[in-house]
Amino acid sequence: MSERAVSATPSERADLDAALAVLADHATELARLSPQEKASLLRECIAKTADCAHAWATEGAAAMRLPASAAGEVWLSGPLPTVRMARLLAQSLDAIAAGGRPPLGRKSHTRADGRLEVDVFPASAHDRVLFAGFSAKVLFQEGITKSEAIRRQAAFYHQRNPEGGVSLVLGAGNVSSIPPMDVFTKMFADGNVCLLKMNPVNEWAGPYLERALSPLIARGFLRVVYGGADVGSYLVYHPTVADVHITGSDRTHDLIVWGPEGAERDRRLADNEPLLEKPITSELGNVSPVAIVPYTYGDDELAFQARNLATMVINNASFNCNAAKMIITARGWSQREQFLDLVAAQLAKAPPRCAYYPGAFDRYQQLTGQRDGVERFGEPGQGELAWALIRGVDSDRKDEPLFRTEPFCGIVSETAVGSADPIEFLATATPFMNDRLWGTLNAALIVHPALESDPATGKAIDDAVVALRYGTVGINHWPAVSYGIATAPWGGHDSVNLKDIQSGLGFVHNTFLLDGIDKSILRGPLKAWPAPVWFWDNAKAAKLGPRLVDFEAAPSWLKVPGIALRAL
Repeated sequence: MSERAVSATPSERADLDAALAVLADHATELARLSPQEKASLLRECIAKTADCAHAWATEGAAAMRLPASAAGEVWLSGPLPTVRMARLLAQSLDAIAAGGRPPLGRKSHTRADGRLEVDVFPASAHDRVLFAGFSAKVLFQEGITKSEAIRRQAAFYHQRNPEGGVSLVLGAGNVSSIPPMDVFTKMFADGNVCLLKMNPVNEWAGPYLERALSPLIARGFLRVVYGGADVGSYLVYHPTVADVHITGSDRTHDLIVWGPEGAERDRRLADNEPLLEKPITSELGNVSPVAIVPYTYGDDELAFQARNLATMVINNASFNCNAAKMIITARGWSQREQFLDLVAAQLAKAPPRCAYYPGAFDRYQQLTGQRDGVERFGEPGQGELAWALIRGVDSDRKDEPLFRTEPFCGIVSETAVGSADPIEFLATATPFMNDRLWGTLNAALIVHPALESDPATGKAIDDAVVALRYGTVGINHWPAVSYGIATAPWGGHDSVNLKDIQSGLGFVHNTFLLDGIDKSILRGPLKAWPAPVWFWDNAKAAKLGPRLVDFEAAPSWLKVPGIALRAL
């Protein structure tokens, strides 16, 4: 596995220039297209995506060498969120056409601390039935009142006669819905035509995206190109490109923004003179923490949460920027070993996966090879890696690589902080997550409902959620669910800057087109029934995936019983 994937079908430079010329010619046309026409284009894309969804999912499962039992993952991470986001964006455009802006979420309220919060999920009565017990809110930045949030919402659509521009989207190499959903954000939230460069790792998905988004291509609003770092470098500095969005690594981001490592980069950083002199937004990964707030949990609750956490590790062979990477337990918590044993048992049941992402074997060796006490699970075959659990990482060690390096492979670690008192634990765990772990994308808290119902502990939990410098905080469930529901903004916390980019700047998805965002907050039950469709061992996902795509393409109550029967 090489450090850099090589494109099998790189686009020629003449083709890149031609694609940019077409896009530039149509930039103002898209910018001034009515919201109704844009909504119509999105609905055409929904139909095209549904038509190619089966081939998309089949090809993806083969590309990642997924076992048949896990093939549903590609349905859930590829066509499904793509269709859902397109549908919800089209609804927001309908609302803009009717009244100038979408609704401010489902409802809004001002918290006791004066901060504005809006509900963005469930987004419909169908959501309430299919995702019973799950919710998501958006917490706005301090000082953003309801009237200010409304004023800033859907800002592009308040412009008169916008000129538009060309956005370059450097697509992710891991999850196949990321490129089209990033394109939707740039086109329908920001108003720009798009050049999408596929990452060599998943350029297999390019032909399906070209089919799914063919209505946009036919109008000259989108082009899809292929190639490696040389193509990306040519495009980011191209004078036709107005701005850049990248989903990838912070190293690639810094190479683009500040140039190669060395004296010249150091000078640029010192003088705040980036090499890239155009706006760039990004989503760049995370050492994603999962903190278990101490309590005496029931055996069934611990077992469910161990399965939940294992899913965060196993899904997509752990090549997810939101994969659980650091379990944070409380010193003195009586159930610590029991819980970690349950996580280990889940990893032991999961067959090793193909480590398809470049550099995985090197990272795995660097982080586990010289370390004692690494538990490995499974007998990996050719091109596979065993799952790894590293317990008892010293939380006081300031130079611990596992705190600063995203493994981006099947490694999860555990460290203990604070004490078994939940308030003391939160007071220690929150700054630990903020200041010691690299990244600002997402964090999760496992919280027993009895803790939240206690006034003092409930306040400490709420204070921790507000204080966490992450773009998404999940309570009791994988923050990746927030990615998939599309209404919630997805991205790193805006406390970073170009010199210390961490998980990146800017939000995508965000189908209510909100601005002034602090974070998304996802919440779900401590123990859900039936098991969520995304759980790693839910064998029904492969059959539910097509039904869910069909449902999201055209929601109907008549389709709900079939989905429920499959789920049960």
